[in-house]
Amino acid sequence: MLPVHPKQTLSMLTRDRVRLDADVYYPDSEGPFPVLLIRQPYGRSIASTVVYAHPTWYAAQGYIVVIQDVRGRGTSEGEFHLFAHEMADGYDTVNWAATLPDSTGTVGMYGFSYQGMTQLYAAATQPTALKAICPAMVGYDLYTDWAYEGGAFCLQANLGWAIQLEAETARLRGDRAAYHALFAASRQLPLHDPTPARPQILQQLAPDSFYHTWLDHPEPDDYWETLSPKRHLAAVDLPMLHIGGWFDPFLRGTLHLYREMQSRCSSQQRLVVGPWAHLPWGRRVGAIDYGAQAVSFIDRWQLDWFNQFLKGQDVELAQTPAVQLFEMSTAAPTTGNGWRGFPAWPCPQPIPYFLASGGLAGINEQSGKLIEPNSAMPDRAPFDVLVHDPWRPVPAQGGHAAAPSGAFDRAALDCRSDILTYTSSPFATDLHLAGDIVVEIYCTADAPSFDLCAVLSEVRSDGKVYNFSQGYRRVNQGHIPEQILPQTIQLQANCTVIPAGHALRLSLSAACFPAYPVNPGTGALPGEAQLMDARIITLTIYNGNLHPSQVLLPVMQQPVMQQ
Repeated sequence: MLPVHPKQTLSMLTRDRVRLDADVYYPDSEGPFPVLLIRQPYGRSIASTVVYAHPTWYAAQGYIVVIQDVRGRGTSEGEFHLFAHEMADGYDTVNWAATLPDSTGTVGMYGFSYQGMTQLYAAATQPTALKAICPAMVGYDLYTDWAYEGGAFCLQANLGWAIQLEAETARLRGDRAAYHALFAASRQLPLHDPTPARPQILQQLAPDSFYHTWLDHPEPDDYWETLSPKRHLAAVDLPMLHIGGWFDPFLRGTLHLYREMQSRCSSQQRLVVGPWAHLPWGRRVGAIDYGAQAVSFIDRWQLDWFNQFLKGQDVELAQTPAVQLFEMSTAAPTTGNGWRGFPAWPCPQPIPYFLASGGLAGINEQSGKLIEPNSAMPDRAPFDVLVHDPWRPVPAQGGHAAAPSGAFDRAALDCRSDILTYTSSPFATDLHLAGDIVVEIYCTADAPSFDLCAVLSEVRSDGKVYNFSQGYRRVNQGHIPEQILPQTIQLQANCTVIPAGHALRLSLSAACFPAYPVNPGTGALPGEAQLMDARIITLTIYNGNLHPSQVLLPVMQQPVMQQ
């Protein structure tokens, strides 16, 4: 490792003469060196160290590292508008960084979340100096991958983020009262206002927040098309190391971006998905310790990535499979919890597990069953009734959309009568899953609008029940249909193993609050739904030969490769 000079603060001017400030870390050695760039809105001193090594570590490996405050944040000039200036400013910044003293003229970018998005926006402008990026935990289509899931507004994540950004805005303008009010709201989200999804504190203190705009666009329209990186990356062909987490709310975006780039790019595309939440990236997520192999190695992989594409070095990373997925298990060290390599995203033929019930799946866990393929199902039309009471909605517990994220023992939660559970028999051999998971439910409801939450869990032999994947769907039927219709729920993609002797459980409910707003049943949009207008909703879930409600599992028939 090389010694590193004390950081410098350097400034540049954008094309419209706005000053952007950056901390720059130089190796204390003879150059020239490639440049690594992060652009972030949270104050450049943080430098994304919540998940990455400090910039001095990268500088010590022979890189000039630039950590820049985006427009209107930190000490940079201008007004901050979510994602609005990141294409033009990203282009200007890459070109500026390439001309820094002792630079080789080549630039790479890394960062997660907003810092991942700034990579995509910069890449969309195709600056010639930008040679490789490492986008982590991003939204490719901001509507489906970030703001909404299955048509439902991602309340807890969006509201918490909006309050954080607006608190920083208040701090920068020196408004102490607004800052302290928003800080307090961030510690206890205002979820019970008359219009729950649009709390008064944001209306009063942040009337121009992106949050209001996102609520005002509850369908995928031109607003999302224009804002999303998806529209702007069509001509981009750039080496990308894609990074995601099984419990990250933006995993949909990471996989969406990877699959699009992998399908059409000639440059290398690699994917890594660990057992991580949005942050931090460690071995413990929720209530589970996934072992030493779960500790993040992303800094070293990024270093190899940049050594290959910015320095032209041969690296070991090039010899590994293109897709690296962490196979999760709660039964370590006996089973699972290790990295698995695939040549591409795994797409095994899905295996259906069918719902069956004696009609008491919300009362008796022995009533609801997941039936293995080729098992006999009743010809009659069995069903379960689920009553959603907005006064006591089913609470979120772990998963990817709630905070805290991860796997937790939900055995007690599954005892609620407004959660239907369907459990398989214990497996005779290990069940390996890798890929996309879909649940298809035949149901009716007595309201114009209703929600469906589906959670998959491992039922251990000791009785504990640990979630590993979930999905959510808002159904706006407008009127009560006369026929029984299937509803498809896309669950969070996954790679996990259910050990022999353990079972699989599907839990169904009509709420997951506050990860998503409580559906009032009226058909009102989330930004307009009133707390006192929420109504009780009765859902009927059908199963059997006539209405084959099912879970479609990506079962791996052959053992997967070890890394």
